[in-house]
Amino acid sequence: MRCELLHEHPDFQRLSSINGIEIDLRYVGENNFFGVDLYGELDCAWLHKEAASALDAAAAWLDQHHPGYKIRVYDALRPHRVQVMLWQHLEGTPLRTYVADPAIGSIHSFGMAVDVTVIDPAGNPLDMGSGFDELNEKSHPNLETEMLSSGKITAAQVANREILRQAMLQNGFYGIRSEWWHFNCNDPVLVRANYLRIE
Repeated sequence: MRCELLHEHPDFQRLSSINGIEIDLRYVGENNFFGVDLYGELDCAWLHKEAASALDAAAAWLDQHHPGYKIRVYDALRPHRVQVMLWQHLEGTPLRTYVADPAIGSIHSFGMAVDVTVIDPAGNPLDMGSGFDELNEKSHPNLETEMLSSGKITAAQVANREILRQAMLQNGFYGIRSEWWHFNCNDPVLVRANYLRIE
């Protein structure tokens, strides 16, 4: 299904309808790792309704446990055609390991993944030790112990990541090994087999 037709599909929900989040889609415009506007005129401010419900619950959990804090969304639905562009852009570089092979499919393309951080009551993002789309070892949750012991990240930064992780993991999301900001909703194998991919 084409991204342009999402407004007609009952299984998808606009990000703007979710409570307790702030939207800052980084692939709209040039303020991103690639330095290019990847979405252009495409309206990508959507999630599958299951992921939208889980994100709403995560935002409510966050506000309950850390009053005034909010989830900031950097990426949500990513059409398959954009995933292909990313894959091609990184051809021949080691950074390709951070991008799902379009032949398999990114969970973003099903509207079942989000890239997020936490902002404080003043609207400032918490210090996570690396930035969104900073594609290096400091961003890997599975390397936090090593990064912490070597002084590359601090205990306070890990604690901030844990605030985000708890909000997401308590409400139906699953993190990945290489990006503290990325969370899938539901099992990727089941998503790829049973959900509608957006082109």
